[in-house]
Amino acid sequence: MDQAQLLDALLARMVADYIEHNRAASVLKTLLDQSGVGFSPVIDHVTIRTLDIDRGAEPFVKLGYDYDETLQYDDWYAKVFRKVGYPALFVDQAYPDKRGHTSIIPGWVKKFGDKVFHHVAVRVEDIELAVARLQEQGVVFAGNIVGERGGSLRQIFSAPETIDGQPFSVLELAERHRGYLGFLPPQADSLMKSSTGR
Repeated sequence: MDQAQLLDALLARMVADYIEHNRAASVLKTLLDQSGVGFSPVIDHVTIRTLDIDRGAEPFVKLGYDYDETLQYDDWYAKVFRKVGYPALFVDQAYPDKRGHTSIIPGWVKKFGDKVFHHVAVRVEDIELAVARLQEQGVVFAGNIVGERGGSLRQIFSAPETIDGQPFSVLELAERHRGYLGFLPPQADSLMKSSTGR
């Protein structure tokens, strides 16, 4: 297989595993499949939690993803990797020094590993409408929509799926405008806190 086929296979395997373990994503996939759109074409970005960002991103970098930017928060940080034609890869970890002691990421990685997606974000045209339609199907959302109406980026997480009583994965809805493809640090931190009760 060539590099593109290997990358397609890696993403397909990880997305299928994620959907199998996330009810909100499964509901959305069913609705998208019924319309003929499918789940993969609407993926905006995928997120991996890890104890070492560069090691966590390595399988994707080997298949053509390149580093784009670093985002920093109080007790964690993330690097974004991109490859044209594929969803952005958002990889996060706690700071390895004392700043990271309050981060939930190390505990999450110890429980679930760093070979699964913490969340997949799907792009929507109208986030309020998407939330309402998914709520009609029993999907529960954590917190409120983050980002101002008409802003470049608006986002919301579903309530987390749990395994053994611990938050595991969430589905993110992302509404983007004016060609904005980046991430807004205050919003990402707010989203993380919304899905953990912090």
